[in-house]
Amino acid sequence: MKENILRTTISLALTGLLAYLYILVVPLIILVVFIILDYISGMVAAWVKKEISSRIGIKGIVKKLCYMLIVAVGMVVDWVVHKSLLMVNVKVSEEFIIFGLVVIIWLIINESISILENASEIGAPLPPFLISVIKRLKKTVEKKAEGKVENALGDKPKVEYL
Repeated sequence: MKENILRTTISLALTGLLAYLYILVVPLIILVVFIILDYISGMVAAWVKKEISSRIGIKGIVKKLCYMLIVAVGMVVDWVVHKSLLMVNVKVSEEFIIFGLVVIIWLIINESISILENASEIGAPLPPFLISVIKRLKKTVEKKAEGKVENALGDKPKVEYL
């Protein structure tokens, strides 16, 4: 009985969360898949180099869990900015998701680079253009994100020093 209540509660919570964050579902799934692929490729690369270590493996898992915390912070920032803008009567779309989405995309790109580096260490041949395209994409995302944030929030805030 308790097990069914727990399963139902978890199912309802996840369903509610997915309904609220429907725009981020696909990018989040892609991020989770890339995190798993990066971890596996990193372990294989460590095994090939005979440097496999449970301590390093656990550190990698903790690092990947921290990625989810970073995504959560991005989502909370989206929510806070959205609600703050509504409180001062600035009309914004219900789909105002900038920070969470940019964080997810940035992490996917980082994981892509790491997967390619691991594949290279394993000995897989990599087309040079692929690495340069992904690194250029990372820079583009960072620049575009800065522009979108500035457009959404207005001019850069002026910092006054006391």
